[in-house]
Amino acid sequence: MIMSKIDPRVEAARIHWSGRFVTNGVPLSVFQDVTETVKHWDQWCSTWSEKAKIFEDLGHQAKDQGYSLSAAQHLTTAAVCYHFGKFLFVQDPEQMKKAHERAVECRNLALPFLDPPGERVNIPHGEHSFYGNLRKPAGIKKPPVILMTLGLDSAKEEMDTNEKIFLERGMATLVFDGPGQGESEYEQPICPEYEVPVKSVMDWLEERNDVDSDRVGIWGVSLGGYYAPRAAAFEERIKACISLTGPFKLIECFNELPGLTKTAFIHRSHSSDEEHAKEVAVRMSLEDVAEKITCPLYVVAGKLDRVIPYQQALKLSQTASGEVVLNLVEDGGHVANNRAYKYRTQSADWIASRLGV
Repeated sequence: MIMSKIDPRVEAARIHWSGRFVTNGVPLSVFQDVTETVKHWDQWCSTWSEKAKIFEDLGHQAKDQGYSLSAAQHLTTAAVCYHFGKFLFVQDPEQMKKAHERAVECRNLALPFLDPPGERVNIPHGEHSFYGNLRKPAGIKKPPVILMTLGLDSAKEEMDTNEKIFLERGMATLVFDGPGQGESEYEQPICPEYEVPVKSVMDWLEERNDVDSDRVGIWGVSLGGYYAPRAAAFEERIKACISLTGPFKLIECFNELPGLTKTAFIHRSHSSDEEHAKEVAVRMSLEDVAEKITCPLYVVAGKLDRVIPYQQALKLSQTASGEVVLNLVEDGGHVANNRAYKYRTQSADWIASRLGV
């Protein structure tokens, strides 16, 4: 009997991605179904989209029956399943974008019915703009805000479970698709100098009268774990920062990045090839920058991280000038998603206290 060979990219997904997918809202049984069914990477996006459609249909059925909370929950699950279909599927831009559009539409439909509800916002940025989702905790007139900066392959549609830990503690959340991310990735390439887009977001926040723009914290995941401290170094309006397993100097990690991750970086930096992408990666550095971080900083590192070696986060924690908490998760992988209980609530409690909640 001849066994069909599983694509090593799919096998890597099965081994390494379950923590992230499940922690961020994908039912474990769905993850198992997909990774047991898909034999070749070319099937990845379509198979996830088929699973997402099940939840999308359930959401519309619940909405039609007047069960708005159930509708929001199903549509949010649909959005995150569509997202994980497209998140690294850059070799087929047409299929990737179609799944992405479904993810955005499902999450947008869910926003008004969430608890607490969300608002889709448009943030001006030079000739462009960023789309974001703003959610505010119930019963608080002007809550502090957590500005959520995303990674290379994440998007705002993946952030529901991350938003909840802050909302439950009395903080608003603003997650936005910056350059090279989500809805911005098609027109705006990755921006190593991330303090520039964050300035646009901070300026926009100051125009709101329903949140406290004097109490803004910033949170960043994966590559966002570089973006957030980078912004905090230059943006004095940021009062506290959480960095989740980001690089200190990306170029030091570049050659060892997993193949799918490296390909996505080339695509989202709008680079012509790997050498051009390396030129972008060189600019993604906290050297001579981290010393400027004076606000409180919470750094998470997974000692088993195969994407960004934990020593990169250690360098950040050792170089910043203000108060620093290092949460080194001994058995944690990338973003320590496999051990989220060892840092999610802890970091949320920490930043709540720093923002005076």
